[in-house]
Amino acid sequence: MTINPATIPRDARLYLRPVQFADTPVGRDGEVVRLAGGLLWFAAYELIAVSVARRIVQATIPVAALPALIAALSESQAERLSEQAERIAAQRPAIHAGDRVLRFDQPLVMGILNMTPDSFSDGGRHLDDVEGAANAGFDMSAAGAAIIDVGGESTRPGSETVWEGDEIRRTVPVVERLAASGVAVSIDTRKAGVMEAALAAGAHIVNDVAALLWDDRAVGVVARAGCPVVLMHSPDPKKGPHGGTGHADPLIEIYDWLEARIDAVTAAGVDRRNILIDPGIGFGKTMTDNLALLNGLALFHALGCPILLGASRKRLIGALSNEAPADQRLGGSLALALKGAELGAQLLRVHDVFETAQALRVWRGMKDAALTGPMRG
Repeated sequence: MTINPATIPRDARLYLRPVQFADTPVGRDGEVVRLAGGLLWFAAYELIAVSVARRIVQATIPVAALPALIAALSESQAERLSEQAERIAAQRPAIHAGDRVLRFDQPLVMGILNMTPDSFSDGGRHLDDVEGAANAGFDMSAAGAAIIDVGGESTRPGSETVWEGDEIRRTVPVVERLAASGVAVSIDTRKAGVMEAALAAGAHIVNDVAALLWDDRAVGVVARAGCPVVLMHSPDPKKGPHGGTGHADPLIEIYDWLEARIDAVTAAGVDRRNILIDPGIGFGKTMTDNLALLNGLALFHALGCPILLGASRKRLIGALSNEAPADQRLGGSLALALKGAELGAQLLRVHDVFETAQALRVWRGMKDAALTGPMRG
C-alpha cells in the first residue's frame, strides 16, 4: 500500500513494527536492516497510525522508502519515527552479572526457580529445600540457562501476598549459593525489601511483575544499585498482576504503557541501558490479547530495550490444546519460545531449560546456515 503522508493527521501517533523477515542479508545491501544487532534482518516496516484511540493507517513500508516518508511528516512525527527506527536497529547493551557479561546478539534462556508452595506449575517442589533448589539452579545453568530467576511469591491468579520476611527467607539462601558459584541470578519480586536483600546476597538483576510500581521504594532501590531490571506490564500493578477486562488494541495500549513506564523509571534515576521489558503474557489479559501480543511482539523493539518473553506453560497453551495441564505443555512452550526467537525476543523465561536451549541451538544452526549459503549472482 502506498502512503500519502498528507493523509496522516498531524495529531496521529505513529508506530513502526519490523516485518518481512529475511533469511539472510547477503546480497541485499540497502534492502534489509539488522534487528537490534542480532541474528535477524527485515525488509519492511509496518507503519501504524493511531488517532482518537483507533488505528487509521496500517501499511507496509519498504526499508528503503522510510527516509522519504519521514521527510514528509510533521516535525514531531518525523522525530518519533526516526527515533523508533534507530532503536529498532541498535545493538542492545550487554548486561553485567558479576564476572559474567550477557550479550543480546542471540536469544538467551532464563530458567525459572520457584521457592513457593503454590506456583501454578512447580509450586512446592523446592520449598524449604535450599540445597535441592540450588542444585536445580546449577542443573539449569549447565543445561543452557544464562540466568536463573529465583522467586518466593506466586503470581498465579488468586495467590496470596507473601510477607516480605518470608519471601526473603525463601529466596536469599538460594541466591547466595547460586551467585557464589558464578551463576547469573535474577530476583523475581515486587518488594523493595526483598530486592535489597537479594541484591546484597549476590543477585544481579531485578525482575518485577509490577514494573517497580507495587512498592514505592522499589525504583529507588534499583536506581541506587545500578542493576538491570525487567519491567513487566500488568493492568493495575498496585493491586496485583492480574485483573482487568482486556484491551481494545492490546499491542498499542501495552506499547504505550511500557513506553511511559520506561520514561518514568529513567526519570527516577534508572539507566535506560539497564531496562528490559516484558509484555506480561497471561497477566490480566484475554486469550485474544495474548495472541495479539505474541504475533505483534516485534513492535516492542521500537522501545530500544531487550525483550523478555515469559510464555512457558501459560494458560493459553492449555486453552489451545484440549486443556492440557501445566506439566503437559512442553510442546506449546517450545512453539512460543521459537515464535519469540523468530521475532527477536532477547530473553526467554522458561521452565524447561534443556529442551528450550536445544530448540534454540537448532534454530541458531539454521540461521548460521542461511548466512553462509549461496550468494546471489
